[in-house]
Amino acid sequence: MWYFTGVTMSKEVVYTCKAPKPIGPYSQAIKVDKFLFISGQIPIDPETGKLIEGDFKAKVRRVLENIKAIVEAAGGSLKNIVKVTVYLRDIGKFEEFNSVYSEYFREEPPARAVVEVSNLPKGVDIEIEAIAYIP
Repeated sequence: MWYFTGVTMSKEVVYTCKAPKPIGPYSQAIKVDKFLFISGQIPIDPETGKLIEGDFKAKVRRVLENIKAIVEAAGGSLKNIVKVTVYLRDIGKFEEFNSVYSEYFREEPPARAVVEVSNLPKGVDIEIEAIAYIP
């Protein structure tokens, strides 16, 4: 329990086997009151624990499916996501990324930032973190 200026808030770890196990000392997500903070997801297949190789669009789908599994484990859906931060190793893949992303967020898409970075865990091309509000 946390206490902020007269308000008590609970902190809950969210975990699902439908998303990859964390590769470090962090949780898949943390729920605080009605907010869900989803850790950065990379294109790891939760069934095999291995990275998705090859097609960039398949990697984007895998990351978004991982996020979907986590938000659903917390009792929400992709419609509850309010903010997304996307890390790309090559901003030149922005259009490919956007074409897949728009399949998942067709109506009322969340606020979003997309940034190019020099490297990501395990040398992957993409990582996405998200915040959801689940009333």
